Amino acid sequence: MDFELHKSIEILEKTPQVLETLLVGLSREWIENNEGENTWSPYDIVGHLIFGEKTDWIVRIKTIVSESENKLFEPFDRFSQLNKDQNEPINDLIKEFRVLRENNLNELTSLHLTQKDFDRIGIHPEFGNVTLRQLISTWAVHDLGHIAQISRVMARQYKKEVGPWINYLGILKK
Repeated sequence: MDFELHKSIEILEKTPQVLETLLVGLSREWIENNEGENTWSPYDIVGHLIFGEKTDWIVRIKTIVSESENKLFEPFDRFSQLNKDQNEPINDLIKEFRVLRENNLNELTSLHLTQKDFDRIGIHPEFGNVTLRQLISTWAVHDLGHIAQISRVMARQYKKEVGPWINYLGILKK
């Protein structure tokens, strides 16, 4: 499938609802458990998504479409959420994420991007030149990847309990 902004927005606008449906109302074990040392829990992942909404996606999009000659992106701290208060209820985190995402999508659509804009370049600190098309596509896939990660982390909480059915549950295999 080729990139189309509205198709990316379809995914991006659904993510808060998916997280709410998947996580709100669950016991703490489902939300706070991870897959072991140096892995993230669903709670950590939601925090990561919030940090990205605040400091990454729209900031970088605006850098690309700006008239400034400086197109270099600031590095993104992928682990910043681990330094935040870990006692805020998941419901509150998801509400914060929903508001940030709605604001960012409103800002994105207010830019009235053209097909020519999607070929504009920003400079990623690790990858070098990237296009706006690649950045927005990555934003949507990033959401999908973290939704899959949350599902995997949660499923693996019952890895031992499923017994012989593990052979039919690909999500539980490494």
